[in-house]
Amino acid sequence: MVKDKEFYRTMFKIAIPIALQSLLSFLVVVADDIMVSLTPDGMFAQAAAAQVNSISALVTAALSGLVGGSAVLIAQYWGKKDMERIKQVFAVVMWICCGVALLVVAVLKLFPTAMVGLVIDRQDTRITALALSYLGIVCFSYLPFAVSTALVGMLRTIEEVRITMYIAFYALVANIGLNYVLIFGKLGFPALGIQGAALGTVLARFGEVALVLLYTFKVQKQIQVKLKDFLSIDKMMVKDYLFYGLPVGITDAQWALIGLLKMAIIGHLGGAFMAANSIASSLYNLGTIFTFGLAGGAAVVVGKAVGRGDYSVAREYSHTIQLMFVAVGVVMAGAVYMLRVPFTSLYGSSADPEVFRLSVQIIGIMAVTMLGTTYHASCFVGINRGAGDSRFVALVDMICGWLIVLPITYLAAFIWKLPLPLVFLATRIDQCFKWIIAFIRLRGDKWIKNVTREAAV
Repeated sequence: MVKDKEFYRTMFKIAIPIALQSLLSFLVVVADDIMVSLTPDGMFAQAAAAQVNSISALVTAALSGLVGGSAVLIAQYWGKKDMERIKQVFAVVMWICCGVALLVVAVLKLFPTAMVGLVIDRQDTRITALALSYLGIVCFSYLPFAVSTALVGMLRTIEEVRITMYIAFYALVANIGLNYVLIFGKLGFPALGIQGAALGTVLARFGEVALVLLYTFKVQKQIQVKLKDFLSIDKMMVKDYLFYGLPVGITDAQWALIGLLKMAIIGHLGGAFMAANSIASSLYNLGTIFTFGLAGGAAVVVGKAVGRGDYSVAREYSHTIQLMFVAVGVVMAGAVYMLRVPFTSLYGSSADPEVFRLSVQIIGIMAVTMLGTTYHASCFVGINRGAGDSRFVALVDMICGWLIVLPITYLAAFIWKLPLPLVFLATRIDQCFKWIIAFIRLRGDKWIKNVTREAAV
């Protein structure tokens, strides 16, 4: 175990705000889901929002992945205190994120029916109509999200983490407040139902980006950035980002695409399964609160060590972090399993015995597989990415997702026609063995790759 106090100080300085943000985001999602489930459309509205949010998850994961790819470079330049290189990476990532968001919004506005048809059986006309009304509004939230997630992700990598907590508290108040008012028609506003949930999300996102811009340019002192820093693009940084960082974005995007395709399969197995999966996914966010918080801290401390050339220190950090991941996995998986019944009871699903039963069953399966998820996801997202090993992570995720998870899920659902809980298990079958791959990869030294250049002049 590492005895260096600075290691733990840096780890938890980054991990705790991320975990807090995850917790508050979890509360926002749960509150929104419960409010939507209590509208006159009930389970249909909940299922529609959940399926559309699988499209949103693809977009947000792609954008977050693009930003996460920058952490591969920024963390190592941060170890060398090369601020000019960091700002050059800032500019590249910001423009890429904004371009991707604009492209996605354009596609969703031009082909909404086709996009919704990917995740919902068109024979479910009521759910499809609700989903179209929701998607047409919520897609505009992707634009401010692209800007805010790029800035926050980059600031977090240089250990400027206070903005993470500010956004978390803002999101809790703004999302829940706006959605409550707009969904149920309070304070003189009309009751908009599922459309109110979408509008509340959009308004909250624009408020969020205003807060992030103010903090970045006027408050934080870690790095002095100006608008002109985003107007010039360094070609070498573009090349480095495409080689080292883009694989992270591709990994997250393709994994989110796989998630979308899994939701498409679920969307063709009935409204009850869609609603139950939505409930389980909400509780999953609770189970990963500390997983990705620790991963964020791991990426920074390992990346700084590799950037300085302290490879023996990076290996020592890796060993300690892995033990932390195991402990967190046991605790969070146990918590999710114990909460499966009381958590499901919070939803209107208690009025529908089939949804309630399915929710409890699949949450139990999810809790067991979460033991592997916590370890391998934290290693891949934290240690491996921070050390510059993003291309290996991308390869593993692509093979597992496209050649194992999707084929088995399809067979389980439509060929073997297994019970729905076993179909859900098929969607998470890779979580049962990917931790072995992560463990073996970190035994040697191939995961350590210094990706920095000499200081900018």
